[in-house]
Amino acid sequence: MATKTVLEDSLANPVWVQGPVIVGAGPSGLAAAACLKSQGIPALILEKASCIASLWQIKTYDRLRLHLPKHFCQLPLMPFPKEFPTYPTKQQFLAYLKAYANKFDLKPVFGTTVVSAEYDRVCGFWRVKTNMNEYECPWVIVATGENAEEVVPKIEGMNEFKGSIMHTSSYKSGDRFVNKKVLVVGCGNSGMEVCLDLCNYNACPSVVVRDSLHVLPQEMFGRSTFGLSMCLLKWFPVRVVDWFLLLASRLLIGDTDKLGLTRPKLGPLELKNLTGKTPVLDVGTLAKIRSGDIKVYPGIKRLACNNIVEFVDGRLEKFDAIILATGYRSNVTTWLKVCYKFNFKICLYTQD
Repeated sequence: MATKTVLEDSLANPVWVQGPVIVGAGPSGLAAAACLKSQGIPALILEKASCIASLWQIKTYDRLRLHLPKHFCQLPLMPFPKEFPTYPTKQQFLAYLKAYANKFDLKPVFGTTVVSAEYDRVCGFWRVKTNMNEYECPWVIVATGENAEEVVPKIEGMNEFKGSIMHTSSYKSGDRFVNKKVLVVGCGNSGMEVCLDLCNYNACPSVVVRDSLHVLPQEMFGRSTFGLSMCLLKWFPVRVVDWFLLLASRLLIGDTDKLGLTRPKLGPLELKNLTGKTPVLDVGTLAKIRSGDIKVYPGIKRLACNNIVEFVDGRLEKFDAIILATGYRSNVTTWLKVCYKFNFKICLYTQD
């Protein structure tokens, strides 16, 4: 009863924030706060989890590395340590983020879930309601990223499948799947890398590839594929760069169509610009598919008892476990109340 009274009192007496309220203490939120602080502008960071970069700390697998070279991923005002490798590990990236927060004395308010953020056009400021307090501020910076909530598809017969079903957000390593047949649903960067990790633990992984996708080598001719693409885009249009990337990929990794990985009609960069679909950067998974260590299946029709999976092509196969590499979605629309008829100050950071 006393706790409820304190909470009601907090909500009845909003806290005024002189600078912006930043929602999210991931890399983008930390970077925004540090840049503002360097210009003498105070900011309040609200984070629903109990730590910074909660996606990286809590919901990623152990073997994860940055897929892009470190100089593309470093935050403003502080580069990565020189001794870090080109593609830092998860642990190195987290150490860097913690050092970054310490350097700029960034102290997020943890355990704070934003319920709503709405611009009060009469008063001319934002009202940000949380599970703990209500804040009033001149600006709101949304830094919750595109990976706030897991996407869990509804597959017919999920209740009948007796093996374990988990999202990649709960997957850490393949040590619990030794000698087990595991079906990975989803063939993005996470799904492909989880398959590779399972192989390294002597599991028997298969991957569901429902749609067409682009797989590119992580590096081309001694340079990162991403870096090479950015360099070429300074001089050539997107379609020319896409033509080069696909030609080079064909030479370096072969025809992926023969592996059951059909390429889309649009090139990788054009597809990314139009749909947001990111190409897969291969870190060794293709070799395992070629060798037969990883099998490729089409979409799932339904799950059945006795751990049987029926695929859309009619094949039936038994699996011990299913891992859903089906991605994440943003939850901004559930709490950000926007009326586009009025002008107000809002910034969106969705890189996390």
